[in-house]
Amino acid sequence: MFRMNKLSDYGLVLLTHFARQSGRSHLSACELASETHLPLPTVGKLLKVLTRAGILESHRGARGGYSLARQPDEIPVTEILFALEGPIGITECIDHGGLCEYESGCPTRPHFVRLNQVVLAALDKVTLLDLADPADRDRDDAGRSLRLRSPHPAGAPRRPPVDPVIETLFPLPSVHPAASGAASSSSRTALSRLKP
Repeated sequence: MFRMNKLSDYGLVLLTHFARQSGRSHLSACELASETHLPLPTVGKLLKVLTRAGILESHRGARGGYSLARQPDEIPVTEILFALEGPIGITECIDHGGLCEYESGCPTRPHFVRLNQVVLAALDKVTLLDLADPADRDRDDAGRSLRLRSPHPAGAPRRPPVDPVIETLFPLPSVHPAASGAASSSSRTALSRLKP
């Protein structure tokens, strides 16, 4: 399973806290720990890593602290994850070749490379500003998700929205009612031939 480690999760919590601040130029490690409810040693470690990566800036002095090095909409999630986790790969052979004895003859490795490109392209489109935006903005007054409402009239063929990058790498056939009916009848014919 593709999963961020806990430190990356905490790093995103910390950075979204920075992105939500308006009117506060610098935040200290103690303020951040108190306001995000993260342990101070973890906050200190994250601040060092994120400053080294150029995502945060350190400010010395009595009124010093840390601030974002750029605007939240200029910091993609891929940059944050790379700083906290290193290269992003859905399998070990993507970034660290030679770890698997089957790698040289693996028929799925090229597909994993393509999948990894899709994941990176999708993550690259999400910025820190997107993460800092309140999650409930897509809900109505009763708390129901507005994203689940279908724009398609009842009975119309539905195709979920597909990101252009994903569509380019993995083209999907178009859905036509007549074609889908023909496909299902030919599938039934093929299945009937298999029956004894």
